[in-house]
Amino acid sequence: MINVLIRVKSAATLFTRIKAAGSKQQVISGAVVADAQKTNERRLRRLRQMRKTRSITYASENLAGIWKGGKEPDSIVLRSALLQADGERSRLTKLVLPRGIALRFYLLAVFEAQCRLDVGDPWRNVLRLKGPGSWSSLVAIDGPYDTESGTYDSALQGMPAGLHGSAQAEDRWRRRKLEDRRLQQVKGALRTLEDLGQENALVNIDRGARGQRLYETFSLMEEGGRGDKKVPDSYTVPAPHWSAKTITIPKDFFLKGWIQVLNPSEVATWLILRMMSQWAPRKHHRSGVFLTTGPRMQLFGLRDDAWEDGCQRLRDFGLIRHAEPPETEDADTDRMMRKFFSQPTRVRQPYEPHFWQMTDEGLTKDAAATVYNALAHRQRALDTAATERAQHDPGTLASNPQTAE
Repeated sequence: MINVLIRVKSAATLFTRIKAAGSKQQVISGAVVADAQKTNERRLRRLRQMRKTRSITYASENLAGIWKGGKEPDSIVLRSALLQADGERSRLTKLVLPRGIALRFYLLAVFEAQCRLDVGDPWRNVLRLKGPGSWSSLVAIDGPYDTESGTYDSALQGMPAGLHGSAQAEDRWRRRKLEDRRLQQVKGALRTLEDLGQENALVNIDRGARGQRLYETFSLMEEGGRGDKKVPDSYTVPAPHWSAKTITIPKDFFLKGWIQVLNPSEVATWLILRMMSQWAPRKHHRSGVFLTTGPRMQLFGLRDDAWEDGCQRLRDFGLIRHAEPPETEDADTDRMMRKFFSQPTRVRQPYEPHFWQMTDEGLTKDAAATVYNALAHRQRALDTAATERAQHDPGTLASNPQTAE
């Protein structure tokens, strides 16, 4: 049912489809609308807070400092092994999680490495975990939120009573608490990246005498994971290949804040589309790329809901666009290409796009402002749909109240 929500063109279209579906369908769709409202509003609230505290600006400025102080690469090269499924899922899709920053942190570590190292150079950690110029300073978060009060004032808990009432003191306290929170997020990301398993782990963390993790000594692994050999596949900077072995990520993905504001499923969808577009550039330029469910699950392990929602949000943000499918297939298209770019077997509705094209010019825009405006527009559409539905059947809305966050 989530596809009913993410594919509609407008709130009015949504309401029309719900109305035509019958009473049972109305109840289900009402729950979907309410859930989408809550999820979208939560994301707006977090983004609003990060803009207020300049968290995204702070992280982006630190990334820019690393870039300018290093080799200033135009693109970051990523081994496609990160995307490729090994069995049911890929390392990439295992990092599509509702909480945490594991995927973001790994990509940030790759960015830092390629700003500092030459192709083939081995990675070693040169940053602290906390403080100015640290790993924590490269991450934007909103901070702890108090659901009861509906504010971020829980950050002031534990503050000495004598400092309350001083705007300057409260601001310093909030910044210190936010720094502590960023450190917690970084440590959580390192645990997640290591806990992918012996062979798939994307970091290795030394242990102390009592078995505790020594986070400061973590080592970065290649995109294919630690491997099954005694000597781990430690990270080295890859060279770009004109094949499916690597993909390139424009620097603006990091420097304009996109790495901070896209959620993991959007990042995963964007990387998969990017790989496809670079693997088949003429096909991408002429008619766009598309993956049916079977090949997508087999190759990348990304499920339908994450893919569909990711594509729709990336389109809203201006990072991809609809592309018209070709009228006929080229005579020289091989069987592998036909498999990847085949039309779905079931008949799709006209409003469902089949092919996508990357729009890298969208990366040059300020990510925080772009995403906030798109989400605000979506929230208005969702609210309108909910209001129209409530006017049509007030009893259904009352039976499906939004739960508190």
